[in-house]
Amino acid sequence: MNRFTKVFGNKKCNVIAMVHVGALPGTPGYKGNWSHIVNKAKMEASILVKHKVDAILIENMHDVPYMQNRLLGPETIACLSRISSEIRQMVPSDLPCGLQILACGNKQALAVAKACDLQFIRAEGFVFAHVADEGYTDACAGEILRYRRYIDAENVLIFTDLKKKHSSHAITHDVTLLETANAAEFFLTDGIVITGRSTGCATNIEDLDEIAGKIKTPLIIGSGLTKTNLNKYFKKVQAVIVGSSFKINNYWANDLCQNSIDTFMKEIEKMRN
Repeated sequence: MNRFTKVFGNKKCNVIAMVHVGALPGTPGYKGNWSHIVNKAKMEASILVKHKVDAILIENMHDVPYMQNRLLGPETIACLSRISSEIRQMVPSDLPCGLQILACGNKQALAVAKACDLQFIRAEGFVFAHVADEGYTDACAGEILRYRRYIDAENVLIFTDLKKKHSSHAITHDVTLLETANAAEFFLTDGIVITGRSTGCATNIEDLDEIAGKIKTPLIIGSGLTKTNLNKYFKKVQAVIVGSSFKINNYWANDLCQNSIDTFMKEIEKMRN
């Protein structure tokens, strides 16, 4: 918990808001609009800062279909480095910023975080293998923690998903969520992310209750947060990652909705007080 609080402080239920970067060069959805992509990412970050979110998480969500990390091209890493650097420079210095590179670009995200002074990454496949829609994902804790030490990025937190969304976990069906959380904690994760089955789907409260209070590692809700269900999670977790609920019509691919952000942040401030 000390590593987490050193970055995020002791605030109740930190709101980590998503910047879903537009489809990058080299991906099927790219439209030759690189400058627009950079400027839109910066604009979204400025909107989130205006509404006083607690942290920003940058992600290449529009790069569908995702590829496994061994196939990620240098253009993706270069573009996300540019965007991460520009966002880091424009937001307040005390606002934590993080990065997730899909799919499973954990080492790449660490390298970008080191270069751009980001405070955290979200990593996939930390403990136990699973099958995701982009293919087989193997456990990577030993590799990425050694890589973090190798590039002198020990100050970068690594938040890790348990039984990740958009995935099949049949090969680990005999390993409970709590056992998975214990393994992630034993393997030195800085934060455990639990989610619903897919993007925008609420996290099962029974899954949270299986873990909450039984581990020392900070807990983070990673999908399906809304102003109406926030009260179910607020007292049990250290942070929530919010993407879809901050968008028009609550759909992750749409533009930000400032009214939705404002309403959500007012609700969480009310709960904090």
